[in-house]
Amino acid sequence: MAAVTERRTALITGATAGIGAAFARELAAEGYDLVIVARDEERLKGMAQELSAVDVAVLPADLSTAAGCDAVAARLTDAERPVDLLINNAGMSLNRSFLRSTVELEEMLLRLNVHSVMRLTLAALPVMAARGQGDIVNVSSVSGFAALMPGSTYPASKAWVTNFSESQAQLVRRMGVRVMALCPGYTRTEFHQRAGIDMSKTPEWLWMDARDVVRAGLRDLRKGKMVSVPGWKYKLTTFAVRHAPRGLVHRVSRDTRGRIGREEH
Repeated sequence: MAAVTERRTALITGATAGIGAAFARELAAEGYDLVIVARDEERLKGMAQELSAVDVAVLPADLSTAAGCDAVAARLTDAERPVDLLINNAGMSLNRSFLRSTVELEEMLLRLNVHSVMRLTLAALPVMAARGQGDIVNVSSVSGFAALMPGSTYPASKAWVTNFSESQAQLVRRMGVRVMALCPGYTRTEFHQRAGIDMSKTPEWLWMDARDVVRAGLRDLRKGKMVSVPGWKYKLTTFAVRHAPRGLVHRVSRDTRGRIGREEH
């Protein structure tokens, strides 16, 4: 009699666009059942129809709110329906200098980029540790390795995500649980177009495909890496940013501008 294969479940935030949608498609192809999270219920239903070959549960939630985080955290702590893989992907960026920002915008960025990652990781991690298995990928950014984008708080939020993920990875690796920060560079998503951001001056060679980012990230996760930087060009960039004199890094980043918009990576 053939052995029954246990179904695996992945929960993905920001699952209707960009890197989140690429994760959904890739994991569905691997046979994962999915719980997909985003603000737009209609787009979630469309994604569920696209991935109908596996079991897809739709969970509308705005993770910049306490109610949204609570709803997703409740699903992650459901012992009868364990989540094997959590992808914390939803995030946002701002296109204005801190001097022209508002408390409301900055707090929204922190709630989505920092607080929701902490909240959902804290919901999932104890359950995974008790089971002795589970994976968490927190989508960060190469911008988090230095004070790039002068006047923007986005890199600072991503620096927190990377540091937080690496710290938790060290805590739980002996418990059979893996945590990893995925740090992509420029990735082709619909975000810039939807937010009306002109990226035409960005060199073509800097862009990566979301599917390639996801596949590289999943390979690194399964190798046990705590931080993943997809693409050789961004590996070199990260090395240079980490080791170059701070003054040089600041001069290179001087012309970089911040961006605003709700981003689902």
